Amino acid sequence: MSGGTVTAFLARADEASLPTLGGMARPDGIVIASERFWAFARADGTITEGKMPAASTAFRSIPIVRGLARLSASLTPLYRGGGVAGRHEKLFLTVAMLAPCVFVFFSETATLIAGIVLSLALLGWLLRGRTLYLHGAEHRAIAAAEQGTLAATWRGDARPSRFSLRCGTNFVALVLPVGLLGERIWPFAPAIWTPIVVALLTLGVSMELWRAVQGTTWSSIKGLLLPGLALQRLTTREPRLEETQIALTAVASVLRRELA
Repeated sequence: MSGGTVTAFLARADEASLPTLGGMARPDGIVIASERFWAFARADGTITEGKMPAASTAFRSIPIVRGLARLSASLTPLYRGGGVAGRHEKLFLTVAMLAPCVFVFFSETATLIAGIVLSLALLGWLLRGRTLYLHGAEHRAIAAAEQGTLAATWRGDARPSRFSLRCGTNFVALVLPVGLLGERIWPFAPAIWTPIVVALLTLGVSMELWRAVQGTTWSSIKGLLLPGLALQRLTTREPRLEETQIALTAVASVLRRELA
């Protein structure tokens, strides 16, 4: 869609009932996704579109399992999208996700060193290029959809917050303490598969907690997200208008199909 077409569509979308949106910042663009569709808008003006996998109704009713299913689905644009992530990048992500399963065979010292190296590599991958600014733009565009200010945000008349309760940074900030607690209270004798099971349970429990905190009105419970919101001061930067418009272009692509 051209700039004028996007603006006109966003003005109409402001009057509609919109689905919940999520996103992912990339060094050269922004992915926006609903439960059914995703779009990747690049800084060069091109856009790639796709469909999210249909969620199993059985998974939706099983705590922890449904959280793991959501996490898997969130990676769809990276692994299924044409051009969203290259072959080498997909390989790197796959190795990074599977590496902790191999750490069980290392000594404690080797595990610590490998964990630090892996964390630094992932951090460098996540924050390269314009990712920090586009991450802030992603949050701003999603907040604009939730507040009904899409058109005004496109023009620069509105500037929703670049911080988000539903940011993956908040999720990561929950995973760390949940994982430490899980290791301490694990009731069974250690086995070769224990780290894998604990890791999966940690991710599933953290997802359940993360979603529950977002839906509560208790300010004391929402305080669990404060560490993640604080981290967003490091993982986001104040975006320029053109960067916000990249995110809004992806939002428009998703909503065009959702509202069709």
